[in-house]
Amino acid sequence: TYNEEKIVEECLKSLNNQTYRDMEIIVVDDGSTDKTLKVLSELRFKNYEFRVLEQKHKGPGVARNLGAKYAKGEILVFVDADMIFDSDFVENLTKPIKDGKTIGTFSKEEYLINQDNVWSQCWNINKGLPLDRMHGKNYPNQQSVFRAILKKKFIRAGGFLPIGYVDDYTLSEKLGVLATVAKGAKFYHKNPENLWEIFKQARWVGKSEYKRRKIKNESLMKIFAIFRYSLPFSLMHGSLAALKYRLPQYFIFKIVYDLAVEISLIGAFLGEQPNK
Repeated sequence: TYNEEKIVEECLKSLNNQTYRDMEIIVVDDGSTDKTLKVLSELRFKNYEFRVLEQKHKGPGVARNLGAKYAKGEILVFVDADMIFDSDFVENLTKPIKDGKTIGTFSKEEYLINQDNVWSQCWNINKGLPLDRMHGKNYPNQQSVFRAILKKKFIRAGGFLPIGYVDDYTLSEKLGVLATVAKGAKFYHKNPENLWEIFKQARWVGKSEYKRRKIKNESLMKIFAIFRYSLPFSLMHGSLAALKYRLPQYFIFKIVYDLAVEISLIGAFLGEQPNK
């Protein structure tokens, strides 16, 4: 968690209400500067052992690696503060691993908790997603991002590479294995709800956006990404999508989102740190 004072409590309360009992909850605070640590210090959990670890602001990859180092269990489950979980989420997510069918899983049953918010809708449109969920209808049953994995496999691979927004993809690359879908592991995600939240989140996305492109030369990747998010493209894509979805707010969204990504991409050229 990083500066999540407004939402981290709701996330943790949903984890405290799981049907699966044999687990612990570890929160790694990634150098928050708001009241996140104060909120965490006031929480009490009857069902599970609960502990908070702290580190300087180094990003989620380093934070998750730290949490994994101190975890006692045989299976690691990675969650973010902007998520809320059905009571049988952990049980269903880890079942294929406990049954010996796979070393790691993910869930396609990730729904949008604030789907009525227009800016949240714009976020999903921009990602090419349905307005009510975080995965498309024909999403494959295997993917690169693990939501749960055997700890021994995670440790053997050396954990995540701390490269920024997309560091959760690096584990699969190191292992040479994809995560398998787990049925019935239902949870909810919260998108940014106003232009300021969109700008901040897009800045975070943009710090690693060039790493998504299949171009071997990193400088060329950055140049391609900067061109992709330039103002002419923002105006064109924003106008077309606003008309297609009959959502005029999307035009404003696209300009704000792409501007934030562009600032981060230019910052990447200048050596800006990749953390949120």
